[in-house]
Amino acid sequence: MVVTVKFMALTVTFFGLLSFILGVIAENKKPAAGTPVPGKDGVTCKFSSDPTVALGYLSVAFLIASTVVGYVSLSYPYKGKSVPQGVLFKSTSFAVFFNIALFSTGIAAALLLWPTITEQLHLSRNVHHDLEYTCPTAKTGVLGGGAFLSLDSSLFWLVTLMLADNAREDFLDEDKDDKVDIEISTNANYADMVI
Repeated sequence: MVVTVKFMALTVTFFGLLSFILGVIAENKKPAAGTPVPGKDGVTCKFSSDPTVALGYLSVAFLIASTVVGYVSLSYPYKGKSVPQGVLFKSTSFAVFFNIALFSTGIAAALLLWPTITEQLHLSRNVHHDLEYTCPTAKTGVLGGGAFLSLDSSLFWLVTLMLADNAREDFLDEDKDDKVDIEISTNANYADMVI
């Protein structure tokens, strides 16, 4: 199978959508709070079984996959022709969107990981010595915000990929024009020598 820009774009989109969907489902499945069960020395929190932690980590994994494919797709040698990265970064639009894609990926990962890890800690450390403890869960809304930023991140990688493809085509067209000019001047010099 030949790897094309379209295939890479579809892969980035697929992983980004999966990350978004899993993050939104994780946010919706997260319970508001656990049930405090009083004991002699404190409170034991009982939480209903929910897939929030697993879905949160899966969402992060697909965000990472989308980012890796997006990053690799920028410098991949399509049709065996590679382009120096310096050529891509000559375009101001490419540089801006590349940095926005990296920044939004970092923020999305932070917003997905923070509530996921917090929720995992709440589930694993469920015995508390404070009799007034209310058994909270991770902050509501952060996981959903991370999911939306994950989708935004994949869209920024797509825009960056399109800009890289345009820069690649311009570079390869200039390279062809230079070869044609060299051929024409070589043929003209040869014709002058013959006459």
